[in-house]
Amino acid sequence: MLRIRGTVGDLPVDLTLELDDGDWARLGAQLQAAPTPSASMTTPVKQSEDLWQHAQDLLRNAGQLNGLELLDQLEGLAGDAGAGKRLLVRLRHSAKVKVSSGGDTPLYSWIAD
Repeated sequence: MLRIRGTVGDLPVDLTLELDDGDWARLGAQLQAAPTPSASMTTPVKQSEDLWQHAQDLLRNAGQLNGLELLDQLEGLAGDAGAGKRLLVRLRHSAKVKVSSGGDTPLYSWIAD
């Protein structure tokens, strides 16, 4: 038996899972088969910071882009959708970027240099 207690936001969670021997064996096999991060799978800090600089330059040079256009360009820059979304969130929270309502999609504007 596995018991998980805690909270999700303000909601209390108390979850009990009952596993038989076969379930534990399958779980153990899955954990052993899970890939462990290696040096080749992790992104070097330098590359990450270069990507962040390029994302800022993209918006700075454009001046203003709607969220969908910006996300599309960031995904192309980063090479995948997940990394593009992380850059978009980072831009959203940057002091150099103003996000305003643009109807269906937010407008991202570069405000500082």
